Amino acid sequence: MDLFHGRWLAWIAYLLGTALAPHVSLPRPHAAASQPRRTDKTAWTLTWSDEFDQADGSLPDPKKWKLEVGGSGWGNHELEYYTNRALNASVRQGQLVIEARRENFRGRDRVERSFTSARLTTQGLFAQAYGKFAARIRIPSGQGMWPAFWLMGQDFAGSNWPECGEIDVMENIGREPSAVHGSMHGPGYSGKLDFTSTYKKPGGVKISDDFHEFAIEWEPGAVRFFVDDQQYAAFTPSQLPAGKKWVFDHPFFILLNLAVGGDWPGPPDGSTRFPKRMLVDYVRVYQASHGPEQ
Repeated sequence: MDLFHGRWLAWIAYLLGTALAPHVSLPRPHAAASQPRRTDKTAWTLTWSDEFDQADGSLPDPKKWKLEVGGSGWGNHELEYYTNRALNASVRQGQLVIEARRENFRGRDRVERSFTSARLTTQGLFAQAYGKFAARIRIPSGQGMWPAFWLMGQDFAGSNWPECGEIDVMENIGREPSAVHGSMHGPGYSGKLDFTSTYKKPGGVKISDDFHEFAIEWEPGAVRFFVDDQQYAAFTPSQLPAGKKWVFDHPFFILLNLAVGGDWPGPPDGSTRFPKRMLVDYVRVYQASHGPEQ
């Protein structure tokens, strides 16, 4: 399946009760450093953030996040049931902890799963066009794990993907412990034609060994991808297939989730020890101090 990895299919299946088939994505070339970037940190003005500084054990701030609930497989044959319990998403010692657990769970929809986890979204609470979106995250390791930090067009309605647009700031699968993926999806450039690039930690160092900041810098006509302030990819309208439309000029909302299994990562195996935790130190959104560059 593509590096969107069926999540849009899941939303459609969840909203419309329709199961759709996933497909496989192949990387596209990218212009890693051809676009200018803002290197002066004072050029950014903070517009939204969550430092996760509320009381230990509390749920994520409901003024900032919604917890999505369901175990439909999310269009990608995922194995977890997303809950709204503090067991799966809570603030602990100044960090958001998204915890995937191996447990038998039956939801109110009568769907039964052998794993639980959490999926957070700012849909209906916060969205922004352009700027810098960053999160400092420590991802889990292990076969079958699938952490992600991503954005979806504010006009997403369950049936208008990919016209609404999607930006995957960071995705990782357990069998690639030294790599994360960044990608973008729009009409006519999803699946085998999506914008995709991969960041690999040199020397085989595991990304899960520490926290890293995953970010994009986004302006009209360019989206650049970073790990720890190192740019590794940039996508522009000039890279689109002929006749295709750039759909990244309107507000997007934020998602954080930790999936278990699915067509892309495959299921956990005997080496995967639960619980698994995705730790989020902060999520921060900025605008360019003098407005979006034209």
